[in-house]
Amino acid sequence: MPRTANDSWDIATSVGATAVMVALARAVETASDHPLIRDEFAELLVSTPELKGVRAQVSAWWAGDPDDDLDNAADGSADGSANGSPDANHMVDYQAVRTHFFDAYFTEAAACGIRQVVLLAAGLDSRAYRLDWPAGVTVYEIDLPKVLAYKSETLAGHGATPRADRRPVPVDLRDDWPQALRDNGFDTNQATAWLAEGLLPFLPATAQEAMFASIDALSGPGSRVAVENFGVDGDKRREAEQRWQELRAKREARGLDTSFNPFDLWFDDDGRPDCADWFAAHGWAVRTVNARDEATRLGREAHTEDRPFANSFVTAIKG
Repeated sequence: MPRTANDSWDIATSVGATAVMVALARAVETASDHPLIRDEFAELLVSTPELKGVRAQVSAWWAGDPDDDLDNAADGSADGSANGSPDANHMVDYQAVRTHFFDAYFTEAAACGIRQVVLLAAGLDSRAYRLDWPAGVTVYEIDLPKVLAYKSETLAGHGATPRADRRPVPVDLRDDWPQALRDNGFDTNQATAWLAEGLLPFLPATAQEAMFASIDALSGPGSRVAVENFGVDGDKRREAEQRWQELRAKREARGLDTSFNPFDLWFDDDGRPDCADWFAAHGWAVRTVNARDEATRLGREAHTEDRPFANSFVTAIKG
């Protein structure tokens, strides 16, 4: 469904369903022969009866079918990239690389003495439960109430307990989340490690810039921020979307479920600030790592060059 200014969701709908997709990728990676990351909670979080429909939709979005393979062969593609269809192997590899990078970011931040962590749009992130946090760490998880409640109840039902002081903050990032954070004990005088992973395209440009400004205002000296930056080639994205619409029509004609498409949930408004430029302009020391380069470094297949998305991982430290 198209996004609106005041839309909402639970874990099985809209933006919530994209968190399920990402957790499914982490579960697949964890169960692989040589996993780059281990998230033993991902499978627990995506295997509940209420997510059966979402799992089926994601599988259909990833998988294709014999007719799609014929289309790919005619286009000279073996993995679906030429016709705009997603590829499960690329998704799992990318999520493994992304998760590995930001896990290392938190490990380094904690080793440098940071004891306050904020996950923006936490979704089904299980880092409060699975990372080896030092004593005294508080992890604040910001997301919509139903999303946080689902995660808390599901993991509690399996006897899982956080390894840090986990504090859910049920609030929309388009609302006054800084006050909600302070109401839950957040200390603006402490250094903080922030994470915005898989988030930016799902925020309007104005909300993104307001979020960056709030991070800056709430961060004491020595604070760190990590952001997944979505670089998009506009022409290539339009071509991919056109091919996806053609593929969607073919699948719908065969009675397949095509209701799940995360790109339908992105805000495309102009004027979105580049996150590296924004934090550098506000006095943060910025480092950018190309996601393809990181995948290559870790021995994973990088995204093919003809894909419309060239993501990067941006980290910054406040002086």
